[in-house]
Amino acid sequence: MKNDHIRNFCIVAHIDHGKSTLADRLLEMTHTLSKSEMQNQVLDDMDLERERGITIKSHPIQMKYQHSDGKEYVLNLIDTPGHVDFTYEVSRSLAACEGALLLVDAAQGVEAQTVSNAYLAIDAGLEVIPVINKIDMLNADVHSAVEQICELLGCDEEQVIKISARDGTGVQGILDSVIENIPAPRESETKETRALIFDSIFDQFRGVVPYIRVFDGSIEKGMTARYCANNEISHEISEVGILKLNRKPVKRLNAGEVGYIITNIKDVQKVNVGDTLTTKENKASNPLEGYRPIKPMVFAGMYPVDTNDYEDLRTSLEKLRLNDSALSYEPNTSTALGFGFRVGFLGPLHMEIVHERLEREFGMNLITTSPNVRYKVDMKNGETIRVSNPTDMPGVGEIEDTLEPYIHAEIITPSEYIGSIMKLCIDKRGEYKSTNYLTQTKVQMIFEMPLGEVIYEFFEKLKSISRGYASFDYEIIEDRQGDLQKLDVLINGEVVDALSLIVHQDNAYKQGSALCKKLKEVIHRQQFEIPIQAAVGHKVIARQTVKALRKNVTAKCYGGDITRKRKLLEKQKKGKKRMKQIGTVELPQEAFLAVLKIDTD
Repeated sequence: MKNDHIRNFCIVAHIDHGKSTLADRLLEMTHTLSKSEMQNQVLDDMDLERERGITIKSHPIQMKYQHSDGKEYVLNLIDTPGHVDFTYEVSRSLAACEGALLLVDAAQGVEAQTVSNAYLAIDAGLEVIPVINKIDMLNADVHSAVEQICELLGCDEEQVIKISARDGTGVQGILDSVIENIPAPRESETKETRALIFDSIFDQFRGVVPYIRVFDGSIEKGMTARYCANNEISHEISEVGILKLNRKPVKRLNAGEVGYIITNIKDVQKVNVGDTLTTKENKASNPLEGYRPIKPMVFAGMYPVDTNDYEDLRTSLEKLRLNDSALSYEPNTSTALGFGFRVGFLGPLHMEIVHERLEREFGMNLITTSPNVRYKVDMKNGETIRVSNPTDMPGVGEIEDTLEPYIHAEIITPSEYIGSIMKLCIDKRGEYKSTNYLTQTKVQMIFEMPLGEVIYEFFEKLKSISRGYASFDYEIIEDRQGDLQKLDVLINGEVVDALSLIVHQDNAYKQGSALCKKLKEVIHRQQFEIPIQAAVGHKVIARQTVKALRKNVTAKCYGGDITRKRKLLEKQKKGKKRMKQIGTVELPQEAFLAVLKIDTD
């Protein structure tokens, strides 16, 4: 297959704008899958994706299409996620393509992630084809959506393709536009082999399976794979192939093609997504210019309920990281929860998905602590440290200054919700920057706000007050000074490090009080009284008490003098006092989840 007969492209859009449905129609029209293989969201192969109706992982697949010019073309499609937390998946997919379909819902119009994905594709030098989807819906406003996408991309109305992915209207025009407008892969400029590892999975029988896009040279079965980031590792390639719905072996992968290799590597740490794959036979002198690695923004502790599962959790995280390279983790120890890991995520939804995947795919039973962002702390001795775990926060007397990450937040919403969204963002310590009218009824609002304020139910509240119409996107801009304090939670007089938070001093009392009330609801009553306290330093700022269960010790007294009852009650009182001194409180998992659900309004 010559390069001018190959097209590599991806579909990018805001969440729920119809990417997976469009991918289904493209697979149908190119007869890639038989009728028995077809189903809705066929590329979303995880149960979690189908249940939530969102794409979590990028899914590459190869199609063949007979164009009107009589030639057969190979189309390598990558369906990408749409949520802001999975932007890293999108950036990896863009690095393997020459073009992108930018999909916009005709009823919703341009939304926050639409703008973000458009800029990502343009910065990557891709040819962007604008597509308006769901034109058959009763509430579709096609004219407004076309205006918005033309203003975003600076294109003409004639260039915008109008389709309904549900019934297939106009989808033929997308296939023709991909062939006519997206450039073919460049010809190999050298005999050296260079391929970008843009994704990978772990096969329990065959080990690590990297997904690659070949840029230079070719890769065949029997060659020896080398990696530019780790020159010490080399493995014989036992299979190369292309990606249909399942893996299909071929003799060779040439420059411009997308596929996979199998080297039977069992150690998942030896293959890094974003690395350049070369071969011993045609070793490359320089690696490809990769996409920038994205650092995790939200951190949480993950601990096995059964401490004997610690090594199983480590192995599960290693395998999951191969499939989700935005994930990072390091060992961590908690006084309350024992051995576990401090795990880094791209956002709160990413954290939720990782937790569910560990439980479903690897059978882990986990406790996840409250998420925190990474703070920069300037010490009085001149040292600067990074703190992502509240338990690592130095004492107040040692801190000179504390800085927290700020984000550039972009909210696109109908104009009628401007006031309520403004109040929400200002309550979250946001700084209002500007309001831009995209149309007469749709506005873009820009804020700068602390990242730590948006990881607690901000997105849910934004959707609630806007009746689901507002969309949210953000990017990290810088660290700024903040009056931050460590908030400790004491249960029965003992600090529970897994419940500690870093909060702004103006919100410390409100959050401490709300957390104590929530914990009182979820901690079971014991045979002794349990005080729940929130403290900043050595100062207790809020308290709730879980009352003791009272056993009726006088039930066996059927009469006689009152002193008999008093004697029994006094004996019980002494026993409860002694129990309180030596008793420990069993915290249910709901106690750790309570931190995520505190309502300070």
